[in-house]
Amino acid sequence: MARQTPQPMPPAERQPPELDYAPPREPFLTVLHADDHLILVSKPSGILSVPGRGDHLQDCIATRARSLYAGARIVHRLDLDTSGIMVLGLTAEAHRVLSMQFEARKTRKRYLARVWGQVAGESGQVDLPLAFDPPNRPRQKVDHAAGRPSQTDWQVIAREAEATRLALTPLTGRSHQLRVHMCALGHPILGDPLYAEGPARSAAGRLQLHSEYLGFHHPADGRWIDAEDPCPF
Repeated sequence: MARQTPQPMPPAERQPPELDYAPPREPFLTVLHADDHLILVSKPSGILSVPGRGDHLQDCIATRARSLYAGARIVHRLDLDTSGIMVLGLTAEAHRVLSMQFEARKTRKRYLARVWGQVAGESGQVDLPLAFDPPNRPRQKVDHAAGRPSQTDWQVIAREAEATRLALTPLTGRSHQLRVHMCALGHPILGDPLYAEGPARSAAGRLQLHSEYLGFHHPADGRWIDAEDPCPF
C-alpha cells in the first residue's frame, strides 16, 4: 500500500458561520439493533451526537436515545455533518466496556466518502499529526510540531467524472481526522462546510462522509459484532 505525498492545507479565509441548527425531525431515531446492553443507531447528517451549548442545541442523538431508552449513554461521537452508525451503552457496565474498547483502539471502523478530483493510485495511508486551530475553531490543522499522531488508510472504491469514492479506515480517532487528512491530500470531501472551497463545497448538499461499518466486542459476552449502516449517497 503506497503512501501519498501530502499537500499543504490552504489557510482558512473565514470563520465558519454561526451554527443554524435545524436537525432532521423524521425519523426521530433509527434503531438498527437493540438488546439489554446496547443499541445501534443510524445518525443522519445534520444532528449533533451530544448536546451543544445553549437551549437550541439540546436536540441530539444522546437526548433522543435517552427519551426512548432510559439508560442510553453515548460511547463515541460523529461530527454534526457526518452520518452513519453509532453504538450506545444501556447500562453503566456496558458503557464502561464499550468505552474501553474505543480508547484502546480495539474497535474497527470504515467510512465511505466522496472526495473532489481524481485520487492518484488505488490505496494508501495519510500519516499527518493534527491539532486544534484556535483562531479558526472548530477547525483542526496539520501541525508537525504540536499535533497528535494521526493515521488514515484509504482505498478507491469507484471513480466519477470529477470525484473519487473512497473507503476510509481511521487508525486513530482525532477530531475531524478524515476531513483534514483528505483536504491535506488536495482532495477535500465534497460538501464539507469547514474544509472544502469552491466547486468541491458546492458539489453536494451535505458532507459526503458516512460511517458505514463498526466492529466491536459485545460488552456482555465478548462476541464480535459486525454492524453496518448502508451509505445514503
